[in-house]
Amino acid sequence: MLRSVEAAFPGVTIHVRGNEIALEGDDTVEQVGRLLEDLIVLVDQGQRLDPGLVRRSVDMVRQNERPAEVLTTEVLRPARGRPVRPKSSGQKRYVDAIGHNVITFGLGPAGTGKSWLAVAMAVQALQAKEVERIILTRPAVEAGERLGFLPGDLMAKVDPYLRPLWDALHDMVGLEAAGKLLERGAVEVAPLAFMRGRTLNGSFIILDEAQNTTPEQMKMFLTRIGFGSKAVITGDTTQVDVGSGRSGLGGLEKILTGIDGLGWVHLTSADVVRHRIVQDIVNAYERAAPPSGS
Repeated sequence: MLRSVEAAFPGVTIHVRGNEIALEGDDTVEQVGRLLEDLIVLVDQGQRLDPGLVRRSVDMVRQNERPAEVLTTEVLRPARGRPVRPKSSGQKRYVDAIGHNVITFGLGPAGTGKSWLAVAMAVQALQAKEVERIILTRPAVEAGERLGFLPGDLMAKVDPYLRPLWDALHDMVGLEAAGKLLERGAVEVAPLAFMRGRTLNGSFIILDEAQNTTPEQMKMFLTRIGFGSKAVITGDTTQVDVGSGRSGLGGLEKILTGIDGLGWVHLTSADVVRHRIVQDIVNAYERAAPPSGS
C-alpha cells in the first residue's frame, strides 16, 4: 500500500520505523500525510485497503477531499454482506443529491454505481417508511432487440431488461424478502410503457438506462411523479440504443436547469468501482470520442 502511495506522489519518500511513519519530499508531503491518516481511519473501521480504494483515496486527496469522510458514509446495511457506502467522492455527491432532491439525474459510464446506489437509497427510504413502495422501471430497448422477439409471457419478456435492478434489490434485502415485497405490492417492477396514465404517489421510482427513452417517454415519466415521491433517473449518454437515435436525455439538463428540487450529478471514469480495466476502457473511449458538435 505504501509503495502505491509513493508511486502516486513521486516527490515524497515514506520511511517506516516500527510503528512510526516519517515523510520527506516536496510540497505534496502534506497531502500524503492527510491520505495516510485517512487510510488508517478506514482500516480501523474494518475496510480493506485494496488497490482500487487506495487509488480513489489518492484522487480525493488531490481534490482536497477527505477519503475518511466520503468512504465511511453508510447508505444501507443490507440483509447480508457489508454496508453499502459510496466508494468515491462522485458517488458521495450522488447519494447526497438523492437525499436532498425530489428528482435526481445520475449520469455516467458503466461501473459508477448509478443503479446500485439508487436501489440502496430506495430500500433505505422504504425501511424508514418515507415511501410506501419502490418502483423499478426501464425502457424496453436494448441493443436493437424488441420485446416481441423474446419468448414467454410478459414478465418473462421484461425480465432481461429489469434483471439488473432486480438483482440489486436481491442483494440489498435477500431473495425471500424481495419476493415478499413484490407479492404485497411494496415493490413493482415494470417496463416504462406501463407508467403512462398513472400518478405515482408515495413512491421511490428508479428509471434506469434513461438514455434509451425517447423525449416523449421522458416527459411522460417526469410528469407521473406525485406527492410524497422521489425519483432517480440514471443513464449513460455514450450508450444510446433507442431506435430513432433521439434520446430523452439529449438537451434535457439545459431545459430543466433551475427547477427547485431537481439535481444533476455527473459521474466520470474516476468513479468507476469495477475492475481497474473498466476505468481504462472508459478513458480510452472518452479519448476516442469526437469533439462535441463534430
